[in-house]
Amino acid sequence: MFIKLFFLLISYCYAAEKLSSYNVDPSETSVSGLSSGAFFATQMHVAFSASIKGAGIVAGGPYNCAGQTSYTGCMYTSSPSITQSISNTKSWSGNKIDDIKNLAKQRIYMISGTADSTVGPSVMNQLYKYYVTDGKFIPSENVVFKKDLNSAHTFPTDFDSAGNNGCGSTSSPYISNCGFDGARAILEHIYGPLKPRNNGALTGKFIEFNQDEFIASARANGMSTTAWVYVPKSCSDGDTCRLHLAYHGCLQGYEKISDKYVKNTGYNRWADTNNFIILYPQAVATNTVNSAGGASIPNPNGCWDWVGWYGADFSVKSGKQSAAAKKMIDRITSGFNPIDAPTELQVLATTDNQVTLGWRAVSSATGYNLYRNGAKANSGIITGTTFTNNNLNSGTSYTYTVKAVSSAGSESAASNSVTGKTTGAPPAIIKDSSESEKSNELQATTLTEKVCFNDNNFNHVAQRRAINSMGYALAVGSNQNMGLYNLFVKTNLCKTKENYYEIN
Repeated sequence: MFIKLFFLLISYCYAAEKLSSYNVDPSETSVSGLSSGAFFATQMHVAFSASIKGAGIVAGGPYNCAGQTSYTGCMYTSSPSITQSISNTKSWSGNKIDDIKNLAKQRIYMISGTADSTVGPSVMNQLYKYYVTDGKFIPSENVVFKKDLNSAHTFPTDFDSAGNNGCGSTSSPYISNCGFDGARAILEHIYGPLKPRNNGALTGKFIEFNQDEFIASARANGMSTTAWVYVPKSCSDGDTCRLHLAYHGCLQGYEKISDKYVKNTGYNRWADTNNFIILYPQAVATNTVNSAGGASIPNPNGCWDWVGWYGADFSVKSGKQSAAAKKMIDRITSGFNPIDAPTELQVLATTDNQVTLGWRAVSSATGYNLYRNGAKANSGIITGTTFTNNNLNSGTSYTYTVKAVSSAGSESAASNSVTGKTTGAPPAIIKDSSESEKSNELQATTLTEKVCFNDNNFNHVAQRRAINSMGYALAVGSNQNMGLYNLFVKTNLCKTKENYYEIN
């Protein structure tokens, strides 16, 4: 009674906010969780595979496991059958869940502690088989399974936090310094290399928001009326950001351990320097049996619904908690402002083994990626608006496009494509590892792909497609009069060969 009154008083003193939208790329969303949160994270990334790019699973089990057997058969040291899990995944594809073809692009990081007897390695071995060897939903190179960590049923970090339990102890708050940064391992596997984390005072804000906006009768369906989100300053200032949902386990919700899971798992330290918004949905206990079908048992530990407490559809898109989470994702990502594609990509120069290209800058880009014949040509982000592609074959044509890269690492659509041909003779044909005789020599004139630029005459001159002659713009090469040299007269000017432009 006292606890209920305490939380009632808290709710009067602190009004939760409405969850805001941010400039978050919807394609850069991922999930993770511990224990029931890990089972739930699996449900989320399978059910909404078109929207989620990867997952971190710490002490979780196969998809829809408890939908086929007693939940205890999905825990401890059991080896639950995955035959029906695989069958359901395939039969539900494209209707109850998103098309499972999306799973092949996801990246999964799994962590199983050697001393975990709550959801032991044998359970997680079955999850790996579901993903890779038996289900064949995700390529093996996309899945990392770390099972050499000497930890109990706990979320591993590499720093001490007040009130946390020992790494070998399965006890509250189930967060431990195990000398292993679980948050980094998960995020870096899904997104690639990260900037160093912020180990000092965080720059962003922890925001408590109204979670009951996203689900009817929130507490009756195992979700708190409020939840938490960490928003770095860069994201609140409008930078393009990414979204990660971190699901706590049983006995880990805010009403059980206060803000420990929200603040002590390490996610926020990486979020602060890598443009991640971290969403912490909150589950609560329900001590009565739900009448909506599914599991006929109470949920006294505030677990996420991986059992069917709130309906038999718990593991698909229509599940009450799953649908609520997707609504939260959609709210946060609704402020996305896609980065523009670069324009006016053109070949600036060629040699026997190089092609130099240039393009117009995109104001919101942090860099660019150049693609040659569909494959990325640069090893690191290009920070300028020119690039020389080296080590090419002589006398060979290559097709290029360029994409802008946002502050979150996402790419724009591709620019116009151009073809550049290196000078010199093409390589002789090789047969049986020996060089053939050269063919007869032919002389030919190469044609430059026609590329058009619809811009004002001032910019045409600035980009050296035209010259200023006594107040008029004249096309380079053809010398055609384009009209007055100013910002108001626009001309569609086409490059038909090197250093030759014509009015189209």
